[in-house]
Amino acid sequence: MATRPKATVVPFTHHAEGSGVGQRVTVGGDAGHEFDVDTYPAFGGRDASPSPLSYALGALSSCNQITASIVAKELGVTLGAWTFDVQGDLDTAVMVGGEEGDANFDAVSVRATVQTDADEATFEQLRTETERRCPVTQLFQRSGLQYSSDWTRAAL
Repeated sequence: MATRPKATVVPFTHHAEGSGVGQRVTVGGDAGHEFDVDTYPAFGGRDASPSPLSYALGALSSCNQITASIVAKELGVTLGAWTFDVQGDLDTAVMVGGEEGDANFDAVSVRATVQTDADEATFEQLRTETERRCPVTQLFQRSGLQYSSDWTRAAL
C-alpha cells in the first residue's frame, strides 16, 4: 500500500472480488460505494455492467467536470450544465489477439460543452488549467495515445 508522503496526498483505495470477467468493486472510505464491472461478449463477458474501459472514459469526463469546478472558483466564473461526448478507439489486436504492441487506446477524443459566464479568454484559461490539473486527463495524455479535446462555451 502507498504511504502518505505529505499532507496533501489523499489515498484512493478499493477492494474487488469476482469470477470470470465480472467483478464487484467496493470503494474505500466511509461511504462504501460499490459498482459492478463486466465487459462485452466479444471479450468473454455478458455485458451486464459497464466495461473497465467505459469506466475509464467516464472517469475522464467526470474528473474534468470536477477539476473545472475547482478552477472556475479560482477564476471567479460560474459554471452551469455540462455535456460530454467521449470516444476511445481501441484496437483489440493486442488484448484479444495477443499481438505485440500497446494495448492502450489508439486515440481518445473529448467534446465538452459547458454553460458559463466566462469570457472567451477566461474560458480558454479554464480549459487549459483544467486539463493540466485533472489527474485522469493526465493519465490519458501521458500514456502516449493521441488525445484531443474540444471545449465549447455556452451561455449561462
